[in-house]
Amino acid sequence: MAAVTVLVVEDEESILTLIRFTLEQAGFHVDCATSVEQAKPLLSAKLPDVVLLDWMLPGTSGVQFAKVLRQDERTRDLPIILLTARGEDGDKEQGLNQGADDYITKPFSPRELIARINALLRRRAPQKTSTLLDVQGLVLDPAEQRVTAQGKPVAFGLLNLNCCIFL
Repeated sequence: MAAVTVLVVEDEESILTLIRFTLEQAGFHVDCATSVEQAKPLLSAKLPDVVLLDWMLPGTSGVQFAKVLRQDERTRDLPIILLTARGEDGDKEQGLNQGADDYITKPFSPRELIARINALLRRRAPQKTSTLLDVQGLVLDPAEQRVTAQGKPVAFGLLNLNCCIFL
């Protein structure tokens, strides 16, 4: 399975370094930008799996950028986590209403950050997580790209048209 790519848009160098280290230690590929202007060419070149976006950025704010990303067809479904020192309920509401999928306040726990990224990926891009999905004995293993039904492998392919599973 390909590594998950996270684009981190954060203007504070020390926080950016901590986030990059934390994510790389957890096995993520990390691209970094210190402003929305630096992030735009990275997004144009290749969409990441998740965007970590600071609210307070120079020029365009992270929350304004989240709104722009939601209005663009190419980036509409891009998972976004706002990472900010703004912790008031009104700020959280605004950030989530402008397009963020999750909201983490600074200071944050690196372990919580990893857990929230993984949770978001399970919801938005289950193929990017190694968590087994089990529905009434039908098991999908994204890491191994295997499916089993009641413990027996299920073969998929163009010639396997007789395979039907009823839940």
